[in-house]
Amino acid sequence: MAGKNQIIMVTGAAGFIGFHLSKTLLDMGESVIGVDNLNNYYDVSLKRSRLDILKSLKNFVFYKEEIQNFKALEKIFKQHRVDLICNLAAQAGVRYSLIDPFSYQKSNLEGFLNLLELARKYGITNFVYASSSSVYGTNKKIPFSVEDRVDTPISLYGATKRANELIAHAYSHIYQIPCTGLRYFTVYGPWGRPDMALFIFTDAILKKRPINVFNHGRMRRDFTYIDDIVDGTIAALERPAPYEIFNLGNSNSVGLLEFISTLEEELGQEAEKKLMPMQPGDVADTAADITKSRKLLGFDPKTPIREGIRKFVAWYRDYYDL
Repeated sequence: MAGKNQIIMVTGAAGFIGFHLSKTLLDMGESVIGVDNLNNYYDVSLKRSRLDILKSLKNFVFYKEEIQNFKALEKIFKQHRVDLICNLAAQAGVRYSLIDPFSYQKSNLEGFLNLLELARKYGITNFVYASSSSVYGTNKKIPFSVEDRVDTPISLYGATKRANELIAHAYSHIYQIPCTGLRYFTVYGPWGRPDMALFIFTDAILKKRPINVFNHGRMRRDFTYIDDIVDGTIAALERPAPYEIFNLGNSNSVGLLEFISTLEEELGQEAEKKLMPMQPGDVADTAADITKSRKLLGFDPKTPIREGIRKFVAWYRDYYDL
């Protein structure tokens, strides 16, 4: 991608993955147009801190807009030549979809359609978007493969992400827009989201509060470090394909209790664990089959869980001045 002088629109640029992706692209010398609505789903000051870093870098332009606002988005396309879109803006979270389902409809469905319409209208050369491991729903076969059927999502969030894949397929087929969906598996690392387990556990342990351990700890997750996710996303941006879906996971799932134990060691403090039943919309196990991603994207996750947790803890202590 470097040297092609392409302009990449990154939606959700102040979000966890969007921030890291934008920063890496800018460090590579690319031009990034960041779009984010800075909503209050979690602490906005964290989003603003990420944004301050991006704004200090050359070739970054930011627009505070909702992707469900078609007219506002089109104004950006009229002002700038956009070559590639990486759509990371979405209402995230499995549990929150039980509380505010309509926010998922607006951002994940209407917003997604708006971006595809603009990709069609303005001749975008590659449209890459965040899907999720949540599309696998009740699938029993482990590891999850992109060849598996995904007809049984068990959360509205997962259903909207599967809908994105199907809508992208239609647009790719009718308008020949290259579309690639990336099924991200439990992304973690510095600047991570406060609604994710690593952040919640770290905060609670340091403040000597109990942590809720769901399904009595009988959970496994394919925790994937942010730098590996960014590498895979850039590889997809560099390789336009008529229509592809890839798993981006570490391909090595970790038990929840082992994850907590590693975190305790890195913090030098023990957690008070409150064993809880499984939550609605959650699954016991996720693991990614990344055979296709390795072959076609050269995707090769390198960060072991202990190293990733260590880097998060170092960032957390520094950011919160502990």
